[in-house]
Parts: sequence; C-alpha cells; structure tokens
Amino acid sequence: MRFVYFNDYKLGVLKGDNVVDITEQLSDIPVRDNRDLINGLIENYDKYKASLEQFVAVNDGIPSNEVQLRSPCPRPNNIDCMAVNYMEDGTRSEPAPINAFHKATNTVIGDGDTMELTDIPASIFEGEAELALVIGKKAENVSEENAMDYVFGYTNIIDGSARGLITSNFFFQMKSRATYTPIGPCLVTKDEIDDPQNLQVVLRNNGVVMQNFNTDDMAHKIPRCISWLSSIHTLEPGDIIATGTNHRGLNPFMDGDKIELEIEHIGTLNFNVRDPLKRTWERVTRKTHIEDRGLEGAHTPQLTGKYAKGETAKTSNEKDRKLTSI
Repeated sequence: MRFVYFNDYKLGVLKGDNVVDITEQLSDIPVRDNRDLINGLIENYDKYKASLEQFVAVNDGIPSNEVQLRSPCPRPNNIDCMAVNYMEDGTRSEPAPINAFHKATNTVIGDGDTMELTDIPASIFEGEAELALVIGKKAENVSEENAMDYVFGYTNIIDGSARGLITSNFFFQMKSRATYTPIGPCLVTKDEIDDPQNLQVVLRNNGVVMQNFNTDDMAHKIPRCISWLSSIHTLEPGDIIATGTNHRGLNPFMDGDKIELEIEHIGTLNFNVRDPLKRTWERVTRKTHIEDRGLEGAHTPQLTGKYAKGETAKTSNEKDRKLTSI
C-alpha cells in the first residue's frame, strides 16, 4: 500500500489517482493528534492490514489532485542520516567509514511546501536527494542478516544543507533548520519494492536533471546501516533512515526554484525554495565545479546578494539573473 497524509492531516491510501481516507478506520489507535497516526499504524500493521485492504478495495476515494498532500511521515521519533554513503560513481577508491547524524524531526515538510533559506552566512544552500527507509518495529542491536525484517517501507527525502557555517557544532547548524527535510509524497510499503538496492534517484531543479544515480552505488548497504544504527540507539516504528546521496550532482538551491525528487517505484516529491535575500550562485553541480573545471572549493561561490564576497559580488538585478545551467 501507499500511505499519504492530506489536507488537515487525514491519513489515506493511494488507489490509482485517488486517495481513500482511512482515518476513521484507525480511530482506536491512541494518538496526540493525527500526525502520530501513521506511527501507530506502523507499530500495529499486522492487526489492520487486511481490514484496510478490504476497505480500500470497496471505496473509490477522492481525486488526489483535489487534496493538499502532506508529508507521509510528519512526526518521526528519529531521523538518522547516513553520511558520505556513496561510492560517487567510482570516484571514491574505498568506502568512507560508516557515519551518521541526526536531523531535528520538526524540520519535516511535505509535497508542495516551501524550503525557506534564512538570513545566515551560509556559503551555499543545497538539498541532497536520498532514499529513506521507515522502520517497522523496535530495532535494537539488529544483525545484518535480519535487518530487512525491520523495514516497513520507503519514501523520498531531501537532506537540506546550509554549508559553510563552521562552528563547534557544524552538522546541527547545517542540517537541522526549519523546513530543511522535505519528505514524500507517499510512504510505500516494502512489499511493493522488489529491490531497494536498485532504484534510480533523479533530482530536477527547475526541470533540469542535476542528480541522477542508483542506490546500488551505496557504500554501506541498507542492512549494514540498520544494524549499525540500531547498535547505537534503539530504532522505533516510524523512525526514518536517510541512506545518503551521490554528492557529484549537488547544486545551489535559490529563490524561486522548483525541486522534483523522483525515485523509481515511489513517486515524485515536489517542493519550492524561497530566499527573501535573493542570493545567487552559478547553476552548476559539484561535478562541474570540481571535476570538469578543476576549481577550488567543494562548490561554486556565491555571486550576488548578502554575504557574497570579493569580485564575485554583483548588485544589479540584471546580473542577479545571469545564471547558467548544466
């Protein structure tokens, strides 16, 4: 099944192009509000699965284009993000040591929402396209052999990043800002994904493909990630593991951008970017900046707006819009 939240956080199941509201069928699950309902369903899925399938089968639902989709995972207990977890199309000679970080759970937004770039001296704003897996049952010191038994399903996730905020707590400032975790559009149960280790991930910025990679390039595969994370802290039903990204396609996010993250067999997550300061960067990927041009730094420097430095800083509106595409 494919679960979605919509409108005022009603929980539904996608049925073709329609959404079937299942909120009332889960009314006996104790929750603070409907945003916790998906976690309760995941924890008790065996109890509800058959009745939900029957209910969806006999109800047509309403057209999905008539509702406002929300994040299908609006209130996870944990968001664990794997760090440097791709071989980068063979450009890395060996896997980086396994590592991860937390993102604040109240940074989650959904399909059609807006990522806000605030007034901070970041050197660039980026969003990392990633496959996210959702934990289905309590996992503590799980073996790699049994790890996939603890997966409930999969969704799309963006790991928003404000780079260059060098402080003693680098990742917290960079990763856990409000609106920096778009998730969606749906949560797909694992029975609908034959091989999560062979899914194409495509990110488009204003219609232009920027990231395009396959999950088979993961350095530490999904079972290893689950096993390692569950050895550090207990994973709970509804917890999210973001499995990492191929950094070569990372590109600047700027005011007015329309982002699409499409993962094979899951769907497309759409969201907008807003920057009140209207800062600009050349529209190039890390691959173009580092590998093709051989330039210094991990990414292209800021061109215009507040915090731009040196000769790259331009002030006229005309030059603000002179951005190139790859």
